[in-house]
Amino acid sequence: MEEPVFVAGTGIISAIGNNVAECLASLQNGKAGMGDMQQLKSVHQQRLPVAEVKLSNEELAGLAGLPKTKSRTALLSLIAAKEALAAAGINNLAALRCGFISANSVGGMDKTENFFTEFLTDNNTGRLRNVVNHECGSVTELVADALGIKDYVTTISTACSSSANSIFFGARLIRNNIVDLVVAGGTDSLTKFTLNGFNTLMIVDEQFCQPFDENRRGLNLGEGAGYVVLVSEKLAATLKNKPEIILSGYCNANDAYHQTASSPDGIGSYLAMSGALKKAGLQPTDIDYINLHGTGTQNNDIAEGTAIKRLFEGQYPKMSSTKTFTGHTLGASGGIEAVFSVLALQHGLIFPNLRLQTPMVDLPFVPVRELVKDAEVKHVLSNSFGFGGNCSSLIFSKV
Repeated sequence: MEEPVFVAGTGIISAIGNNVAECLASLQNGKAGMGDMQQLKSVHQQRLPVAEVKLSNEELAGLAGLPKTKSRTALLSLIAAKEALAAAGINNLAALRCGFISANSVGGMDKTENFFTEFLTDNNTGRLRNVVNHECGSVTELVADALGIKDYVTTISTACSSSANSIFFGARLIRNNIVDLVVAGGTDSLTKFTLNGFNTLMIVDEQFCQPFDENRRGLNLGEGAGYVVLVSEKLAATLKNKPEIILSGYCNANDAYHQTASSPDGIGSYLAMSGALKKAGLQPTDIDYINLHGTGTQNNDIAEGTAIKRLFEGQYPKMSSTKTFTGHTLGASGGIEAVFSVLALQHGLIFPNLRLQTPMVDLPFVPVRELVKDAEVKHVLSNSFGFGGNCSSLIFSKV
């Protein structure tokens, strides 16, 4: 039997809160984070709602303790990672073998866009420091240095499954005795490139998104960061606050169907979920809550729903898409939703699928529409499915 990997701490910043407590309050009160663009400057500013973190780069820099010249992606990352480590109560990282496995899909693109706006007007203007940290790995390295983590640092970028993959890769590092502790998750900030790209695919909703609704129109883009601190069983036993949640299962699969669309039969989604159950040694009936990938696009929701229909065979657990709160945060979504999964276990909560009006006619189940309190939640399945058919599922369990 493999050594259990414990969740010792969580950290998050998103459109519904600047830390775990604020996000939990928003989830309990049904407070979504979508609205008009305030930080991102775009020609779509009055047309496409987004789920922005409600702080400027200057304010984020103050919280992170980094210069405001660093990318928004890095600032969000450091804020959430620092909270996760503080929650774990681990002060002497130098005495441990530590890893930082972080995911993102835009890197420092926000700074690059600002640079080229100035540079194309006058090529004698524009600050090169704004492009030097453009690539995804640079963001990870900046944050790892700020955290003082040097033993194992790497970046994962597999589109919307990125931070789910970083979390289970972190668990594998621990189980193979390469590190004692891993800060794993992901970060992404909103950029014009991302917004315009998704808009070109015609899958961005001009209203607030309605995942798993028969009349869904598309997704709302969001930003943020979410991290979990994973520790070995040996390290968990030494902590003052003994962890009670483990990452029990995980799996990555690829349906290789299309560059940006999921296979209609949901084969990648099915393989990821069934593989995670097998890894955890659980049956479908053991799952109490599914945090759906649930983007609100026509293709994604029917593919994921078809896979759930096949796997759970009429005995459907409660489920919801928390992207109705945070928007689709791309590379950060798996990390953010891992934090929400842990919160569901810790507080006995099933979060609502906001704005669901008309259930999908092709599915025999309906996501939860109202907050469920005092629920018996022992096992949570969290789905993160990305472009190119890269599908990942995580299972968090109470011990």
